[in-house]
Amino acid sequence: MLPPQSYVNISFFQPPAFLMIGIPGLEAIHTWLAIPFSSMYTVALTGNCLILLAVKRTPSLHQPMYYFLCMLALTDVGLTLSTLPTTLAVLWFNYRLIGFNACLVQMFFLHSFSVAESSVLLAMSFDRFVAISNPLRYATVLTNNVIIRIGLAIVARATVSLFPVPFLLKRLNYCPGKILLSHSFCFHADVMKQACADITVNILYGLYVVLSTVGVDSLLIVLSYTLILYTVMRLASPRERIRALNTCVSHILAVLVFYIPVIGVSMIHRFGRHLPHIVHALVAYVYLVVPPVLNPIIYSVKSKPIREAMLKVLRRKGQS
Repeated sequence: MLPPQSYVNISFFQPPAFLMIGIPGLEAIHTWLAIPFSSMYTVALTGNCLILLAVKRTPSLHQPMYYFLCMLALTDVGLTLSTLPTTLAVLWFNYRLIGFNACLVQMFFLHSFSVAESSVLLAMSFDRFVAISNPLRYATVLTNNVIIRIGLAIVARATVSLFPVPFLLKRLNYCPGKILLSHSFCFHADVMKQACADITVNILYGLYVVLSTVGVDSLLIVLSYTLILYTVMRLASPRERIRALNTCVSHILAVLVFYIPVIGVSMIHRFGRHLPHIVHALVAYVYLVVPPVLNPIIYSVKSKPIREAMLKVLRRKGQS
């Protein structure tokens, strides 16, 4: 008979680590795939950091619209850094292990930055609505204090929404033989499927988080642009209408770049279980990697003040 201190709870199991597949079916060319992924991460980090430096060093850009753009750039940097270490480790070095707790931490930050990005896009739509519907009060409505409060509310919302998720996963009993993750990072839907327990609470809470953040934000963004269109159509001059709508083009493109992959990921995880694993993986990569890459490109192409400020920063770097 074993002594009391030798008893262990063999009915509850948590894996010490998970094994990340990377891109299922394309393991043989992971090294080649590492080149475009490294390029995209470089573009994302360089472009978003350039935006931050450009706004900081250009006094004429110290306006609400560009402060919100800085928030978007910060969330894109955070989203990129959340997936970069494990993705490049898998693709370049075939290092596929990630500790259980490290996986939960990565998952928390990954989804938190995603929720924050959705919130920032909503704040930017509110900024455009105020600028177009009531331009005379724009500076008095969106003061620096208001913008700081909006930024703090975005951080608090993302943190509070995602804080329970790691603990809900940590309480689950996992199967000893199920440690394969179908991405090169820890995705909530992927991790909870490794459990040998009832995950109804996890599914329901995950659905609640998606609906209460991204779902609500998307509806409010649509409402904002409905009101913006109503305001624009009341302008007498066609030239004024075009000028007003042109200020929204960059934001509309950023919204589409973010929300289309989000909808794709949600639909595939809910209804696409019969699809090959590679489809799940590729949609997840598009959702997490593409927006941080495209947002700086969109704003540098469509916004002349941002483009000129970014070029000035690059010239200063070149001269120094």
